[in-house]
Amino acid sequence: MIRVAITGVCGRMGRCITRGIAQHPNMRLVGAVQYPSHPQIGNDAGVVAGIRELGVTITGELEDVLHLSDVVIEFSKPEATLDHLQHVVDADKAMVLGTTGFTADELAIIKVLASQIRCVMAPNMSLGVNVMIQALELIAKTLGNDYNIEVIEAHHNHKADSPSGTALRVAETLTTALEQDLDDVGVYGRHGIVGARPKKQIGIHAVRGGDIAGDHTVLFATAGEQLSVSHRAHSPEAFAKGAICAAEWIIDAPKGLHDVSEVLF
Repeated sequence: MIRVAITGVCGRMGRCITRGIAQHPNMRLVGAVQYPSHPQIGNDAGVVAGIRELGVTITGELEDVLHLSDVVIEFSKPEATLDHLQHVVDADKAMVLGTTGFTADELAIIKVLASQIRCVMAPNMSLGVNVMIQALELIAKTLGNDYNIEVIEAHHNHKADSPSGTALRVAETLTTALEQDLDDVGVYGRHGIVGARPKKQIGIHAVRGGDIAGDHTVLFATAGEQLSVSHRAHSPEAFAKGAICAAEWIIDAPKGLHDVSEVLF
């Protein structure tokens, strides 16, 4: 039985993962963590997730439950994630890291810390998105620089980071395939008199509204035709399933930082 602790347990993803683990035959929830001032501190994680009581009380500190767990599933804020990751390293536990919105400096710290434990990190845990990313690499290499590329993502109005981690991963995949640097060719939205579009530019656009779980579209356009590749998530369950699969996989994986593609394919 794999013992799991969840951070950000009261969020959309945390509640969905709680429900998934409660139904999993080989997993047991042993820890539920939310930031210390959250109003649900002290309540049962199962009740907060909309299911039965699980006998797991929500706490404000990962250290309270880390010793009980085999793996931590992390969906919180970047600053909290860095702190949690350090505690996981100190305790030599495993981690599934789904938080997004890190700076370049924070990502560099994560890579150093995560290399010391068993860790899966990805901005998007869904199988469909990761299949799309693999397909986009092939499409970009085939079409080359003759096609203008635009990345459009849409999420619910509570999402804190913009553009999404998935959109950035998509853009990085495209620029790598085209032997470009995202820092040189990426444009994040447009406003004003911007002039003609440079041939190698990649536009990245973020939409926020309602309860959109996550939409990502990549547009390849040239004179006479266009090709669109899209993925639409209907609920957080698509991401929760991938995170739970990653938690099950990482237990027996070699130490180091792993991509979710290693889990799903």
